[in-house]
Amino acid sequence: GKTSRWKHMSNLFTRLKKLLPGPPLLVGDVVAVSGTTATVEEPGGGRSVVRGEATLGDRVYFQGGVIQGPAPDLPIIFVEE
Repeated sequence: GKTSRWKHMSNLFTRLKKLLPGPPLLVGDVVAVSGTTATVEEPGGGRSVVRGEATLGDRVYFQGGVIQGPAPDLPIIFVEE
C-alpha cells in the first residue's frame, strides 16, 4: 500500500543523505558576542554569525552555524595549489 511505499522512499532518502558530505568544520576568532550568538571572523576575512557560548577573542571551531568548541590558538597557514 501507500504506507509501505512511503516508508521505502523515506529509507532511500535517509540513505542518500548519509552519503552526502555535511557542512565543513571551520575555525575562526570571536569578534563580537550578543547573548547566545557570536560573530566569528574566519582566517580569510569572512564573518559568520553562529550560535553557542564564547568569549570575545576566543578561537573556536564551528560547523553549520553552531560553535563546536574551543580551537587551539595556533598560527594559521594557507596552502595554495
